Amino acid sequence: MRAHHPRRPPRSPQPGSRSADPQPAGSQGKPGERATPAPQPDPTPAQPGRVEIVTVSPDEAGMRLDRFLEARFPGLAFSHIQRIIRKGELRVDGRRTEPNDRLRAGQAVRIPPLRLEAPRARPHVGALEAQTREYLRSITLYEDDDVLVINKPIGLAVQGGSGTPRHIDGMLDALRDPKGQRPRLVHRLDKDTAGCLLIAKTRFAATALAKTFRSRAARKIYWALVAGVPKPRQGRISTFLAKEEMDHDSRMRIAAHGQQGASHAVTYYAVVDTAGQALAWLSLKPVTGRTHQLRAHCAHMDHPIVGDPKYFARENWQLPGGIQNRLHLLARRISVPHPRGGSIDVTAPLPPHMVQSWNLLGLDVKRYDPIEQAPEK
Repeated sequence: MRAHHPRRPPRSPQPGSRSADPQPAGSQGKPGERATPAPQPDPTPAQPGRVEIVTVSPDEAGMRLDRFLEARFPGLAFSHIQRIIRKGELRVDGRRTEPNDRLRAGQAVRIPPLRLEAPRARPHVGALEAQTREYLRSITLYEDDDVLVINKPIGLAVQGGSGTPRHIDGMLDALRDPKGQRPRLVHRLDKDTAGCLLIAKTRFAATALAKTFRSRAARKIYWALVAGVPKPRQGRISTFLAKEEMDHDSRMRIAAHGQQGASHAVTYYAVVDTAGQALAWLSLKPVTGRTHQLRAHCAHMDHPIVGDPKYFARENWQLPGGIQNRLHLLARRISVPHPRGGSIDVTAPLPPHMVQSWNLLGLDVKRYDPIEQAPEK
């Protein structure tokens, strides 16, 4: 793991990772000298019961006005927020505003006397949150003041849904800071995909990283075990993908250009090693980030990912003995510019079921990965 960050060094790296001294972007120090970052404003929460003027911090820049109030006052009813804004009791730089107006750093917000609701007591919440924090700490690959990268295990959903009470997004409530600021997801992984999941710990980081992903400046590398050996052994897959609804489920299918709901998807792939002609270890580099992109693209090549319940459709194919019928797809590495300068480069280890398969097939996890040189677009 390589991490470059001007504020403080990361926590102790996990086995198999590596770190380097941080170097803030745009620093003016002497070569090799550690630069001191500019101090960040520390927003002080307003006090209920009296009129106050508060200043929008850099971390709060870009927030909607109503969300700004929700974050500052967790006990404030949403209807009360709408009412004080609509009546003009809350003003920004002396002017009336709308609930969906975006704030800028340094703006002055007039907070009228507020009526806060007492939070409902939740039994045993302290113990549950402590357990959740300890669990998230146990799967953390990298952490600093703004960013968290966890090693998401197979089978754990990133977001909730019908019948999914336990998920990463819900667990992040346990990591609220003293000001009530909650970490935010900035990208997603499928429930059965293990590996690097990047999380923003501050609003400033969330905004910066969202721009990074929109501009495709985030570099992601995945490893997969697939049926057969692709020819050529290195190439580019470019298709359009559209969602196909099925009974109680959905999947992505190859679609025609211009078809309603179709999105362009591009993936680079390279064969790292093989187990005869039966199986191949692929390194995959998605340029776009469509739902199930890698799984659909591997199936499109007629080399579906081993253990994929949605896209594996090879007839008369037998799973090799000793290999578990679980999705063999790992978000191996993520590399992004750090929101405050420098970069973050984190690598995740193989999950247990893939370790077992690599050992059975005699694949060397330290083998050179040819996808490193693949284009970025």
